[in-house]
Amino acid sequence: MLQTSLSPSATELVINVLATVLDEGKPLDRAYSIHFSGQRLAPAEQARITLVVGDILRKLNLYCYLADVKQTEIERLGSRLLNGWHMFHELPLPKLPYSLTIESADFTSRLEIAKQDQALWDGCPEWLDNLGQAQLGDQWPAERAALNAAPKRFIRVNELKIDQAGLQSKLAKEGVQTQVVEGVPSALEVISDSALFRTDAFKQGLFEQQDAGSQQIAAVLDAKPGMRVVDACAGAGGKTLAIAAQMQGKGRLLAMDVEQWKLDNLKQRARRAGAHNVETRIIASSKTIKRLKLSADRVLLDVPCSGLGVLKRNPDAKWRDTADRLPVLVALQKEILQSYSRMVKVDGILVYATCSIMPEENRQQVDQFLANNDHFEFIEDETISVAQSGFDGFYMAKLRRISE
Repeated sequence: MLQTSLSPSATELVINVLATVLDEGKPLDRAYSIHFSGQRLAPAEQARITLVVGDILRKLNLYCYLADVKQTEIERLGSRLLNGWHMFHELPLPKLPYSLTIESADFTSRLEIAKQDQALWDGCPEWLDNLGQAQLGDQWPAERAALNAAPKRFIRVNELKIDQAGLQSKLAKEGVQTQVVEGVPSALEVISDSALFRTDAFKQGLFEQQDAGSQQIAAVLDAKPGMRVVDACAGAGGKTLAIAAQMQGKGRLLAMDVEQWKLDNLKQRARRAGAHNVETRIIASSKTIKRLKLSADRVLLDVPCSGLGVLKRNPDAKWRDTADRLPVLVALQKEILQSYSRMVKVDGILVYATCSIMPEENRQQVDQFLANNDHFEFIEDETISVAQSGFDGFYMAKLRRISE
């Protein structure tokens, strides 16, 4: 956390970013883009701002309670919220030209009350706490606490261009300190406060920023050089590029999505990474899937999900979403799993994955699919626990097609 208070200009930026997210409903990355554009911020100052915004969003209800500010009042009462945040972290208050103060006695009283409400202390909204308890039972408190921690920074070594030791050495020369991640040989954890995307190593495509838990999904797929592989919900392509490295750039890797702009971004990333076997294809209709029936050795379905395993990295989601969204996502996941599984050929492997830790999106979906599709068999599955791993939370299930 910060050792000194925010400057007045940085405080204003934090308030503006929060208001854009909470009042206008924009995603956090979009809010940063809006408010950082045109600003001549030093990397260290930008990092300070994103650190504070992230911490506030991870425990927004706690800080709002301590400052006696409603979540809908950030634009109007943002200075009061930021004063409360500074008081919580025992920092001098920012020297704003105007400021809504908090009585010390009132703050202390609220702090003691908050300590008795563990869900509030963990920054967990009521809808999410109820859902977590229903889905995970006794496991939920540990996961809830882990989801309010600041995320670690992980990168994936692009083995199409360099090995782990070589990348560590090159990054060290550029002032970026890393350490290996036990159990995830493709990963390095960045342990210095460094501007990763300004390094020559990044420009040369030697690594991608990707959570260590996410990297394990591509490992489970176990794609081999020369195979025909489909990443059917490719998105921005982090897992696609990991699969390309796994294939040593040999064979055919088809990255598909329903949004063209994501595939366009993936093409740029693939060129930088030297992943020349990646082909992109928009899913224009169900015919796109039907044409690939029984054609793929490996299919990855990283389906749209609640994202409830990655809240420490995307904390704004828990203040925009509600429990009502989950049934809609579960229905979509079921549809994708049923339809897209047709692409797997006999003896081929299907990996179903989410960035959620909720069983309804994970093993329950897989069990229901297997009950209705006896031409697939279950091999293994894993839930990556946020509390136990220190990574983001993910689920992956490996299935084999045994008949048409």
